[in-house]
Amino acid sequence: MDFLALSQQRYTTKHYDGNRKISQEHIDMLLEILRLTPSAVNIQPWHFYVGSSDAAKNLIRPCVLDFNHARLDGCSHFIVLCAKTSVSDEEFSAITKKEDADGRYSKAEVKNSVDEHRRYFADMHVKMGDFNEWTAKQTYLAMAALLYGAASLGIDSTPIEGMDYEKCDEILKLKEKSLRSVGIVTLGYRAKDDSNAKRPKSRLDKESIISFLE
Repeated sequence: MDFLALSQQRYTTKHYDGNRKISQEHIDMLLEILRLTPSAVNIQPWHFYVGSSDAAKNLIRPCVLDFNHARLDGCSHFIVLCAKTSVSDEEFSAITKKEDADGRYSKAEVKNSVDEHRRYFADMHVKMGDFNEWTAKQTYLAMAALLYGAASLGIDSTPIEGMDYEKCDEILKLKEKSLRSVGIVTLGYRAKDDSNAKRPKSRLDKESIISFLE
């Protein structure tokens, strides 16, 4: 299925079939999609917490608002997407070292230049006071990749912002890890009576949201 068809057919699942579980093979594929998500200057400012057991659901349940409990309870898996609130010198160096190991640099001076540029760009956002917003925006790219990656595998999903972020950060002890939660995605297979699956998709017309510059 091409990406346009995925976009036309994908929808936000409201009720899951709690008896159907996603295979480990497909979970591994989705995690690889998350890993490969693009980010500004390849900073990869995120961490993902994956859960599927009842214990994991109960752990995270207190930070999910009550109207989203059905999504959490019925899903096969969920992923908490977190964005970094700072990047250490060691983390910057690890990114550059991995890029070098993956063969991205033919010369040391190019590697050093890219590393310097990445640090400069991140520091620019620190000085502008929008570093957390910037990393959250990058993490939303990962969320989008996950939603459509799941759809490509016939897996349904629900992006959740109806949550208590501070409570989530507390539960997962994110502050001491220089992370903060930005959303949860539940994954699984729709229930037969999921009413949202029967509603036609509705979006504004292209003419109202797209302008061509001349």
